[in-house]
Amino acid sequence: MFINPVRHITFDAIDPYGTAEFWSAVTGFPIHPDDVEGDDEILLEPGQPGVPGLLFIRVPDSKSVKNRVHLDIQPPSGTRDETVERLVALGAKVVDDRRAADGVMGWVVLADPEGNELCIERGAVERGLS
Repeated sequence: MFINPVRHITFDAIDPYGTAEFWSAVTGFPIHPDDVEGDDEILLEPGQPGVPGLLFIRVPDSKSVKNRVHLDIQPPSGTRDETVERLVALGAKVVDDRRAADGVMGWVVLADPEGNELCIERGAVERGLS
């Protein structure tokens, strides 16, 4: 049996709680019940064995260069475009629009409220996976 060795994916953040709230809305992972606003570390727990949590750690500096690692998000329900609209309403910004003219292929690069990039791919429904 394979055991995933990745326990957390960690993000630096000036506002760990606020950034965790954004990512909770992206992933559906709840904020750990012991973590509160003002804490220096906030954990989102996936609630599924073998799936890494997302950990947000307070740092004094804002993001200044492009991420070297980012998450690709495939919406489990709804469409890519609906997800982009929802996340922009939550505070994300469109960094690059890589959607093909026909709307079938491509993705949208967003930045979370702290500037961390993420890509929104076509949803599971659009791919015929659900």
